[in-house]
Amino acid sequence: MYENTPHSRVRRSRRGGRHRAVAVVTAVAAGVMAAGALAPTAAFAGGKPDSVQQSLNALVKDDGLPAALASVKGRDGRTRTYTAGVGDLTTGAKPPVDGQIRAGSNTKTFTAVVVLQLVAEGKIGLDTPVETYLPGLLRGDGIDGRNVTVRQLLQHTSGLPEYVDKAAILSSPNRYYEPRELLDAALAQKAHFAPGTRWEYSNTNYLLAGLIIQKVTGRPLGEEVTKRVIDRIGLRHTSFPTPGDTAIHEAHPKGYHREADGSLRDYTELDPSWGWAAGAVVSTNTDLNSFFTALLGGRLLPPAQLAQMRTTVPAEGMDPGVGYGLGLMSRPLSCGGVAWGHGGTIPGYKTAGGVTDDGRAASVAVTAIPGDEAGQHIDAAVDAALCR
Repeated sequence: MYENTPHSRVRRSRRGGRHRAVAVVTAVAAGVMAAGALAPTAAFAGGKPDSVQQSLNALVKDDGLPAALASVKGRDGRTRTYTAGVGDLTTGAKPPVDGQIRAGSNTKTFTAVVVLQLVAEGKIGLDTPVETYLPGLLRGDGIDGRNVTVRQLLQHTSGLPEYVDKAAILSSPNRYYEPRELLDAALAQKAHFAPGTRWEYSNTNYLLAGLIIQKVTGRPLGEEVTKRVIDRIGLRHTSFPTPGDTAIHEAHPKGYHREADGSLRDYTELDPSWGWAAGAVVSTNTDLNSFFTALLGGRLLPPAQLAQMRTTVPAEGMDPGVGYGLGLMSRPLSCGGVAWGHGGTIPGYKTAGGVTDDGRAASVAVTAIPGDEAGQHIDAAVDAALCR
């Protein structure tokens, strides 16, 4: 079931999924690859297939995903890119190396960075009520902008209900949505809990963060994200789509969604306006690694704001040990320490990844929304790439 979140809101236990995935992919030999189904192994060490390539091969062969792509920066500082599967089911073309994908909820980190830059500039207060910036806008059943702070938006502790209508998006993927229309869909519902009392992932939080950015700066959100983040650190293959732009403009694998009858429908052309501040960005695995590396390295935020961003609360309903900061997630690694990142899910694509404080980085993208078990295998592939 589609959710524009980094992971399903309620996930089954991994049941050793991280280690199971490593074991499964190790068993996949190059000789069993069907012609045209899996890309050749990208790298070999001592005659054995690269473990990251094996992980991608297994996501295609065992989990039935059309294509998988990855970019990994290792302990040696080198970046390696990988592909597996088919980038276009009609033509049988292979996925382009480091092709563009819709980054989904990774967008939330871009949005949070802009908010925190404005905090550093004294234009936004983290613990200031939403009402200060959007007077009278946030009102509903149990919902009052005077009681919800900017921090609670970025941290997903506001209690605001979800605005995303998955069925409507899938039935009309090219429809354009105004932010206020989306907000109205959320405000028609009751608050899920009192602000600050729980954690629950809701795209509505970032919809409001985007509106606050626009109100404070007087400029469109996409322009602020481009100027303050994308151009600032030179992300050459990343963009915030302009209104009405439904295309992915550089080389990319096509994105698919599995219909109820099991068939795969092409959702590559899609108007991401419904995702907006919560999920509109287009990027590549390598650019996502560069973004999170630059962020954790202090190139986008002053130390005080980066420290706030990295201060997490337990993410209820996600895997054990996962914490959520201000638009940034921490996930424990099997080899010790944590990976920082976000991840995203949008019709046609899912991304997962993370960077470590010592400079390792990994990002994996697949070209259909996976089921729970396959989603765990993607997380395990990222863990294996960072821990190898």
